Amino acid sequence: MMAKEKKKVPNLRFKGFTDDWEQRRLGEVTSHRGGTAIEKYFDENGEYKVISIGSYGLDSKYVDQNIRAKSNEVTNERVVHAGELTMVLNDKTANGTIIGRSLLIENDNEYVINQRTEIIKPKESFNAKFAYTLLNGPFRNKVKRIVQGGTQIYVNYSSVEKLTVPLPNMKEQQKIGSFFNQLDSLIALHQRKLDLLNQLKNGFLQKMFAEKNTFYPTLRFQNFNLDWKQYKLSDLVKIDTGKLDANAMVSNGKYDFYTSGIKKYKINNYAFKGPAITIAGNGATVGYMHYADNKFNAYQRTYVLTDLKADRRFLFNSIQLILPHKIYQESRTGNIPYIVLSMLTDLLIMVPSNKEQTFIGNLAGTISDIYNKQLKKLNLTNQLKKSLLQQMFI
Repeated sequence: MMAKEKKKVPNLRFKGFTDDWEQRRLGEVTSHRGGTAIEKYFDENGEYKVISIGSYGLDSKYVDQNIRAKSNEVTNERVVHAGELTMVLNDKTANGTIIGRSLLIENDNEYVINQRTEIIKPKESFNAKFAYTLLNGPFRNKVKRIVQGGTQIYVNYSSVEKLTVPLPNMKEQQKIGSFFNQLDSLIALHQRKLDLLNQLKNGFLQKMFAEKNTFYPTLRFQNFNLDWKQYKLSDLVKIDTGKLDANAMVSNGKYDFYTSGIKKYKINNYAFKGPAITIAGNGATVGYMHYADNKFNAYQRTYVLTDLKADRRFLFNSIQLILPHKIYQESRTGNIPYIVLSMLTDLLIMVPSNKEQTFIGNLAGTISDIYNKQLKKLNLTNQLKKSLLQQMFI
């Protein structure tokens, strides 16, 4: 007896939809127009916003690079209309973070495409919002599998349009497209709140911490009027580094293990006791800081600050304000930035009285706590979207 053929349907569907999905080539359900080099038509007063490689954000939203192009016979043929999509065919890197990303255009006569991008027009059987979700989700994984090149990768659209897309009927497409559109709006709202909180935090901190060689901040709590004093960081903390390899972590370890990354790991042996502060000493997240409590261990290029002679939250935020500029000043062009010990030992910190430190540290901590809660909401919503993409498509 032959095995029953598996139905071509996703694991999760809206109520009332039971029909199989069809597999169609992208070129069957869309038409397309290619871009061309239009740099010579760039004009700061031009009518059109330009869509080029740098216009595709990691969230598949338009990034305005403030590049405009004037209207003429060449550019007018490459204007994108409402309901059409654009897809980037090149990536400036080999890791493929941009390749195959698509934008959904909502307004007529606002955008024009440059070279290395393609206009995709869905036909009547292909809903535009559904197409946007699909092309940036499961379909993009197919695109990444057919890329060519080395340090800068690319894909030919003639190959892209031969790839298959799974299509339900139009009503189900509309349901799915509308649902993910609402989810994207929620993610964008969380991101805007996060950006505003970050601006608020940075604005407060810049005004509430005295700068080097000044003796009081711009903004102070009431009844504090004494001058701040300047110290080297090495006068306020003991500075060590971890001794372990970055891969020393173990699953389900007893103690926290800090590396030069953002993520915190586990390990079965400890070398330090909190309260402490750790600072990533190299890599892409150089300067990233953690509060470290209890017993813990650290990677050999992670700096560990213990024996704190000032309020920990005050110190944490003060270093966070000053250190990035110091790292930038000391970095060499083309090299991955890193921290040498003297950058920390000689870092000049302005310090008020213990009581004022506590007030500032508590306020900065409260703002950080609110920020982290908002970041958690954003991350959870992004994880939800990722899971739903896997469950609602085939």
